[in-house]
Amino acid sequence: MDKAKPFCIPKRWVWEAYKRVKANRGAAGVDDQSIEEFDQDLENNLYKLWNRLSSGSYVDVPPPVKRVEIDKRGGGKRPLGIPTVRADYPGFQRDFRMG
Repeated sequence: MDKAKPFCIPKRWVWEAYKRVKANRGAAGVDDQSIEEFDQDLENNLYKLWNRLSSGSYVDVPPPVKRVEIDKRGGGKRPLGIPTVRADYPGFQRDFRMG
């Protein structure tokens, strides 16, 4: 018997979010996976991400964020959190937690 996913997330949303992440040219997160490495198996990686999001397993345990120090314009440094490629989808956690 085929069970429905608990979250109705169109695959198109995952694709659109991926395009935003790629356009941002972000650095690799704690998993050290770059966008280029993610792209090597893009269709499979996006499917796995969609599957985790729509099943609810992604929201339960978000991956850790890599912390780096970056220079501030006026001098000094500030922390910056870099998510993994799979986690760097703006709005997903916020939107899905809201139901």
